[in-house]
Amino acid sequence: MPPSLRWLKWLVMTLTLSLIGGVLTVVWLLVTRLPLPGAHPSVPPALKMPAGATAAAVTMGTGWVAVVTTDNRILMFGADGRLWQEIAVKPPAP
Repeated sequence: MPPSLRWLKWLVMTLTLSLIGGVLTVVWLLVTRLPLPGAHPSVPPALKMPAGATAAAVTMGTGWVAVVTTDNRILMFGADGRLWQEIAVKPPAP
């Protein structure tokens, strides 16, 4: 086999191995980073959620916590866990 083809053979094998490694890395990251189906965000235990409210998303800032509920409300809590403000969210008309 000519030396140039031997070099090309090694380049192709290196590319194949790097592609396999990249695909395995992407699959591993997706498996470890994506949330489980049906998993809900965790609300800090100090918050006193109103009756019947279920968290759909939680975000935190300096001195406040915002909880988006499944019934289209945003609940703003202080650092002490008390409800500061409730904002009704109207979804756009279809």
